[in-house]
Amino acid sequence: MTLGESKRSGKVGDALFFNAARASALLTLLLLAAIIASLIYGSWPSIKQFGFGFLHSGDWNPPMDKFGALIPVYGTLATSAVALVIAVPVSFGIALFLTELSPPWLRRPLGTAIELLAAIPSIVYGIWGLLYFSPLFAQYGQPALAATLGKLPVVGALFSGAPLGIGILAAGIILTIMIIPFIAAVMRDVFSVTPAMLKESAYGVGSTTWEVVWNVVLPYTKVGVIGGIMLGLGRALGETMAVTFLIGNMNFFNGFSLFLPGNSIASALANEFAEAESELYTSSLIELGLILFVITFIVLSLSKILLLRLSKQEGTKT
Repeated sequence: MTLGESKRSGKVGDALFFNAARASALLTLLLLAAIIASLIYGSWPSIKQFGFGFLHSGDWNPPMDKFGALIPVYGTLATSAVALVIAVPVSFGIALFLTELSPPWLRRPLGTAIELLAAIPSIVYGIWGLLYFSPLFAQYGQPALAATLGKLPVVGALFSGAPLGIGILAAGIILTIMIIPFIAAVMRDVFSVTPAMLKESAYGVGSTTWEVVWNVVLPYTKVGVIGGIMLGLGRALGETMAVTFLIGNMNFFNGFSLFLPGNSIASALANEFAEAESELYTSSLIELGLILFVITFIVLSLSKILLLRLSKQEGTKT
């Protein structure tokens, strides 16, 4: 093969690769647009019937064709918030230990064990939570929380009520266990790529391990850290089976206590889609799916805005 033929062959290969990559990107956008269009089309009867009142209505009465998204939306946001509040600091501690404090002989087996937790099917978490965690939580966990956090002003209302073992808090704790492996694995990986020279320089001027992590590692890896948190949040928002087992699947709003049974969007879709007989019932469930899609989009957009603001602030620090 001559030099000219080699160049032509390289140009053809480059063109094929470029067009294949562009087609893949366009295909992703088309699939996203198709999903949005199908959700809007399927939920249109519900949108016309209930309008924006669907978002703040707590009614869910299929025989009367009265539907509202307040309870599933609240359950989805509450369980995800509980999961993040617990999972983020725990995951940070795991990643910090594995990258900075763990002895070498423990680092690999412990990291592998944490990653294996991510491979456990969600239905296994749900069964374990219902049969083993829930009774113990009702007997020991919820009474202890009610006797401590339940006595605080304002926040205490979230930890009041009968210790049933199931409910929003129980589902949130199970979600915590499910998303910790994802967040911890991402944090560990991004912490490990921080240049050793930066950390050694900080140690050389007398910084402690915490100061090195807070002032060097976290600023250097903030994009990956926030990405890992968003990955865990996405898993929590869309989780179905584990939440279905533990949230209680109740469509009655009796207060904001985390001890009370509730419902989530994913759980409502899984439990009721096969039973939806009327067109309005099916359309309302599809609208719940559309709302979940919008919530996820908003969360991802806010995380992107946060990253952009952090990037702009870097040039202003002295």
